[in-house]
Amino acid sequence: MSENTLRSVVQRLESLQRAGITHVKKVGKAARLPPAKDVVAKKASPPPPVVSLPADPRSAALAIVAKEVAACTRCAELARTRTQTVFGVGNPYTRLVFCGEAPGADEDRQGEPFVGRAGQLLNDIITKGMKMRREDIYILNILRCRPPNNRAPLPVEAANCREYLDRQLQIIQPEFICCLGAVAAQNLLGTDATIGRLRGRWHEYHGIKVICTYHPAYVLRNPQAKRPVWDDVQMLLEEMKKNAES
Repeated sequence: MSENTLRSVVQRLESLQRAGITHVKKVGKAARLPPAKDVVAKKASPPPPVVSLPADPRSAALAIVAKEVAACTRCAELARTRTQTVFGVGNPYTRLVFCGEAPGADEDRQGEPFVGRAGQLLNDIITKGMKMRREDIYILNILRCRPPNNRAPLPVEAANCREYLDRQLQIIQPEFICCLGAVAAQNLLGTDATIGRLRGRWHEYHGIKVICTYHPAYVLRNPQAKRPVWDDVQMLLEEMKKNAES
């Protein structure tokens, strides 16, 4: 490079520096950096607002009812003797709800329906017999408090708790309800018919198909009831499959 050429390059670089250009890809083609005030302003810009996604509507609605249940004192004796209320558990978008009688000692202690020996049998019915998962269905009871000494619910207690039952089912909107035992079936359907007469055929609750079978606790005491329960479960599965295909 000649002396004249070198001098020309140096002069060009000095000219670029005076103009505030500090990055050069090629001589004669330079990129101007943004003014410092613009950089500071950009850094000082507030972060984007945090957008909170709305809660699942059915879960949120059930949570409201559960809060009311937890504070309920309609049945003075049950409110006084319970450890906690037992609201319900499962998938609020399920096609199938299992409805039992009332919480027992294990349920009262843990706050979840069907967790004792009867609950283990119900789990077997769901997982082994129906090839489903417990978390895929929803489980609740006619009562949300344990009656002392596991006695049967009194009519006035079932009536006091009926509002909560109806609201839960209205929120979940299942296609099917399986009543476990005479107490659940009679209270839901408003009948005094025996469980032997109720099972083996379809009933209806506000457009929802209802099937009735023996309570798991009864099956534990009477193993001969296993076969009728199996027949009822098969009847339920067949109807669920038919509805899914239609």
